[in-house]
Amino acid sequence: MRNYIRTHNHLLDLSLPRVMAIVNITPDSFYTSCSSLSENEILTTVEKFISEGADILDIGACSTRPNSTPVTAEEEWKRLSVALTAIRSHWKDIIISVDTFRADIAERALLAGADIINDVYGGEADDKMWSVLCKYHTPYILTHSVDIQPIESYNNPLSQMLASLERKLDTLHKLGIADVIVDPGFGFNKTVEQNYSILQQLDILKETLDTPILVGVSRKSMVYKPLNTTPDQVLPATIAAQTIALERGANILRVHDVAATKQAIEIFKLTNNK
Repeated sequence: MRNYIRTHNHLLDLSLPRVMAIVNITPDSFYTSCSSLSENEILTTVEKFISEGADILDIGACSTRPNSTPVTAEEEWKRLSVALTAIRSHWKDIIISVDTFRADIAERALLAGADIINDVYGGEADDKMWSVLCKYHTPYILTHSVDIQPIESYNNPLSQMLASLERKLDTLHKLGIADVIVDPGFGFNKTVEQNYSILQQLDILKETLDTPILVGVSRKSMVYKPLNTTPDQVLPATIAAQTIALERGANILRVHDVAATKQAIEIFKLTNNK
């Protein structure tokens, strides 16, 4: 397995766990304390995340939380362009991922300084997405999303997931897209039980696909619903779930809480001789 991804100016080593900080530039994020809209708010948020040790910034301008209505492409780009311009003017070298399912937005973002495209629909929402990746030789986060298939049919979520992801990875590699990271899509139209079944078997997923794995469980419903609480109350539970993911081979953790996650990773490294 390749333990690195190559961006425009970086060779990011993934043999050690990395932290991807969530930068939401949308007013309707499920975890509102991490939402930023003005340029000053964006810069303050990013400065904090970088000082706490974030390796990657993941910028999203169109909410994909359950039951949300996507904003127009024009509004998504308006938000993204402000963020990308502001961040790149202050930090030339930080790796930036853009969370979008629209090919046109992805291309604009890459031209404006983004390094990675994070597509929560795994190429299902826009059939031009992978052509854009080929054109710019862009690292890609391939998310498993089951929005196109009823959740009731997923009695064995891991086997269903593997079949879908293996098919897409094969296509991506044939297109010449070598730097692919897989996101199992925790919380995307999966039950709490299915989410934890996949988390428990994450090592099997990684070994079978032979690709780096990104895990995004931060403050999601799979964490707070079993505890009968809310997203703002589950940082300890989030860290517990992330630690399980690390034990099972996760390479990148996508998080709201950079400092706390970095501490957890340092202890994980001590106990795993990394």
